[in-house]
Amino acid sequence: MKWTMLLLTGVLLSGQVLADSSEETQDPWEGFNRKVFVFNDTLDTYSLKPIAKGYRAITPDPVEDGISRMFSNVGEIVNVVNDLLQGKFRQAGNDTGRFLVNTTIGLVGFFDVADDLGMPKNEGEDFGQTLGVWGVEEGPYVVLPFLGPSTLRDGPAKIVDFLVDPISEIDHVPTRNQIYGVDVVSGRADLLKAEELIKGDKYSFIRDVYLQRREYLLKDGNVEDDFGDYGE
Repeated sequence: MKWTMLLLTGVLLSGQVLADSSEETQDPWEGFNRKVFVFNDTLDTYSLKPIAKGYRAITPDPVEDGISRMFSNVGEIVNVVNDLLQGKFRQAGNDTGRFLVNTTIGLVGFFDVADDLGMPKNEGEDFGQTLGVWGVEEGPYVVLPFLGPSTLRDGPAKIVDFLVDPISEIDHVPTRNQIYGVDVVSGRADLLKAEELIKGDKYSFIRDVYLQRREYLLKDGNVEDDFGDYGE
């Protein structure tokens, strides 16, 4: 069922006529986007950010880094699927090897043993990038409630990545939700330091960084990018 939905989503999105990505049309829905941005930012300021700060304060750095690596290891499955869909077979082999080695020897990814064995971690692949490789334009920038920055192409593509994610296979709903919760808090804690980079209008800054980062990932780093060390 998941693979059927994956292929159907790809066909439907590939057939859409999306707006071009010129500077004038990147953010035609800015008024709406800013309202959603304020909602997300308020929610983050008064709930998620304080939790992330508390998590960072009580969690030893080695443990915090290990937990972050564990979720990154699970994400290798999404990477492998999209590697194959993009025809990056050598990278798919590398990412598969990383997952197998780190899941076993690396204790479910708590330790990145694969990197020491000559299997470096890649920037990561997702279905939004896959659609881009297939020729689907990114379309207008859009801010999604709770999820944040995206584009008309990348937003629906998140559904496919969610379905491929092994965590979605966990039948026990409370356990699955707890894992997702830890993942969100861990990811937010990783971004606390990145906030120091924000200058001027926060909305415009995050939009520009997001779009530049997506271009960087889609072109496999063949663009100038000042934010390569930070995730999305």
